[in-house]
Formats: sequence, C-alpha cells, structure tokens
Amino acid sequence: MAEKVKDPVCGMEIDKEKAKGSASHMGKSFYFCSDSCKQKFEKEPMKYMGTK
Repeated sequence: MAEKVKDPVCGMEIDKEKAKGSASHMGKSFYFCSDSCKQKFEKEPMKYMGTK
C-alpha cells in the first residue's frame, strides 16, 4: 500500500510514489500533485511550510 502524503500547496492527498514532483526545504521532503504546485512551493516555500 502506497504511503499517502499531502501536497502543501493545494492540500490534495496523493500517493507518495505517484507524486508529480518533490522538493526538499529545511531538511524536510515535500511532494506535489502537479508541476504547478511544485513551482509555487519553490517560489515561496515558507508560505506553505506547516500549512494544510
């Protein structure tokens, strides 16, 4: 069973293995449902840290 993670930008719950992208910030990994969400996060990571 795939591990579920939450996209920090849109809040969508996704399978970690099926994520469209990932990024690391401050030693933590984040996973995204789309390239668009990943780009938004990379532009302003602190905006999305610890939200949703």
